Amino acid sequence: MDLKQHIRHVPDFPKPGILFYDISTLLAHAGAWHEALNRLTETLRPYKPDVLVGIESRGFLVAAPLADRLGTGFIMVRKRGKLPGETIRHAYDLEYGEDVIEIQAEAIKPGQRVVVLDDLLATGGTMAAAVTLLEKVGADVVGIGCLIELTFLNGRKRFKMPVHSLLSYDN
Repeated sequence: MDLKQHIRHVPDFPKPGILFYDISTLLAHAGAWHEALNRLTETLRPYKPDVLVGIESRGFLVAAPLADRLGTGFIMVRKRGKLPGETIRHAYDLEYGEDVIEIQAEAIKPGQRVVVLDDLLATGGTMAAAVTLLEKVGADVVGIGCLIELTFLNGRKRFKMPVHSLLSYDN
């Protein structure tokens, strides 16, 4: 199955000049979504993760069902102020400004094998921030996965661990 047929391209969203790769059409097609999850499951299984981490918010859609399939836990990395209880945060630079992500303080046990997931890898800024945060709390980040990678933005070059994407776009 050609999963690219199930990704909608939305020009000028969220601002002029940006081409948005919309996964909602993939999610809406039961067969395509099932196939995407099957492929990611088999790709990530060899890493034997203890837990999968999803990055807010579309990363949750990928990580949660994969965690069920792989028999692991699922943990959320969220924007500042969205998680209850004690959190550990990491600030990182954006093109114009700064953002903050958090994880619950007790979510990761030191040494746990973690795979981090999101819907899309572009420049890798948010993913790199999540990896830094996870390593800060003692995780052993063994892999990164995403549905879509914009290879022309070279985001994967930021990572020492393997990066897996189901679909790639070169421009």
